[in-house]
Amino acid sequence: MRLVVVSAGLSVPSSTRLLGDRLAAATAAQTPADVQVVEVRDLAVEIAHNFTNGFPGRALADAFDAVTAADGLIVVTPVFSASYSGLFKSFFDTLSVSDPEALAGKPVLIAATGGTARHSLVLDHALRPLFSYLKAVVVPTGVYAASEDWGAEGLDGRVERAAGELAALTAGLSAARPRPTRDSFEEVTPFEERLAALRPTG
Repeated sequence: MRLVVVSAGLSVPSSTRLLGDRLAAATAAQTPADVQVVEVRDLAVEIAHNFTNGFPGRALADAFDAVTAADGLIVVTPVFSASYSGLFKSFFDTLSVSDPEALAGKPVLIAATGGTARHSLVLDHALRPLFSYLKAVVVPTGVYAASEDWGAEGLDGRVERAAGELAALTAGLSAARPRPTRDSFEEVTPFEERLAALRPTG
């Protein structure tokens, strides 16, 4: 399983990155996963350039490739003005311009961090609609961590539940994905034969 964490934390160290790491570790504990982290903070300049010239820089293009090739995503943003951060949204805006189908059918676990529990609705009124619009498959449990949640039992339970849903959804979609058979291109009907079958008889 290729699991990519998209973290939009701005500070170092970052509680947003910490939450992303905990979610990734919990998911990898339930299904073998190769985890890669995309720090959106490091891509801010290239994202701005992409808006103005239409071309992603090398680091941004690599991030797009990682997200597109991932079997599952964990996306984490800090809360600004009761919504996702502008940098977080800008990353997915430029990704969708580059490839409108990049997230189509992809399992996504949404998460956010903030200073108060009053902003927990950001998961359902901002993040879930955004990724539904991008055609992703969002797991039922989103994870919000306020300042007082760190070290509390409730956060661990939500992390484990969301990670389990992502692992199960990813495994289910991977199993359902059609796999090419060895001889799928060996039996080809000649074009002339197809045309002959269309000719009127008699």
